[in-house]
Amino acid sequence: MDHRLYIPASSNTPEVDFDFAARRLSLRGESYPESAVGFYHEILLRTKAFLATLENDSVRLVIELRYFNSSSTKMLFNLVDELNVAAEAGNQVALDWYHDAEDDTMLEFGQELAEDFPEIDFRTLAIESP
Repeated sequence: MDHRLYIPASSNTPEVDFDFAARRLSLRGESYPESAVGFYHEILLRTKAFLATLENDSVRLVIELRYFNSSSTKMLFNLVDELNVAAEAGNQVALDWYHDAEDDTMLEFGQELAEDFPEIDFRTLAIESP
């Protein structure tokens, strides 16, 4: 298994930096690809395969998205669901959800994820707008 999945950001897709060896996964930028399923397919497959190798381990996901569309919402939910499965299996899973301090919608989505996946150590962190 490759120890890293890196996809640079584009105008409509986030930077994906999943360093599996370091157990640190991050998504940054904006997510409104023409096909969210197409963009996230390999990300989800590789993440699921990585998580299946964990045994009493820890992993951290950092999500710092300024914007995402409704089809990306489903893919993010699927990603966090995979992490929740790993947490239920006895792994320590942490998720840092960064949101613009002025963006209540992003904050609320993060809070909904925290409620839906209580096995994950979830932190919402506000970022001041530039």
